[in-house]
Amino acid sequence: MRLLSSLFLIFALSGCQSAYYATMEKVGIHKRDIMADRVEAASEAQQDASEQFTSALDALTALTHFDGGELEAMYNTINDQYEESEAAVDNVKERISAVEDVSDALFDEWQEELSLYSSAKLRRESERKLKETERSYHQMLSAMKKAESKMEPVLDTLRDNALYLKHNLNAAAIGALKGEFAGLEQEINRAIKDMQAAIAESERFLATLKN
Repeated sequence: MRLLSSLFLIFALSGCQSAYYATMEKVGIHKRDIMADRVEAASEAQQDASEQFTSALDALTALTHFDGGELEAMYNTINDQYEESEAAVDNVKERISAVEDVSDALFDEWQEELSLYSSAKLRRESERKLKETERSYHQMLSAMKKAESKMEPVLDTLRDNALYLKHNLNAAAIGALKGEFAGLEQEINRAIKDMQAAIAESERFLATLKN
């Protein structure tokens, strides 16, 4: 299923999502399959971001315990952590956007096809399943968006720390950053907590989608 993500990126660059879905349908891969794959990819991206934030926190912890040495090297480490965190957050955003795109296509198609049933019983059952899936999806998306919203403040603070250290490579700069550390630690821990909650919601949604 990882192949779906690669194909998605190719078609996304050309702005041909509808063509992508049509092509995948022809080879027996439906929007439901694509949605499941993208939800899994978004969940993995959040887990990667969670681990990257933990790595950044570890680097900042080391910085606050700095007791002599090469400050330029410390700056490079902190800046690298910021850039890697930024890349991880961008990946999360892209993956969530991909989930939203396919969900819109899937639910629109599902709703339109309800009118094609000749059996009222089967139509009602399909409509019930549609509403159940939509509820579960929106609960999952809300958790993803909440986690995403907690990432930006972390990035802002990481960037501030990297910039301040870049322009003030001295012991006084380390002292100033120590005062910022407690707040950043709380921001990172909140973001990680929300990402883990979103991952759990993703697992619940996938169970609903596959039933």
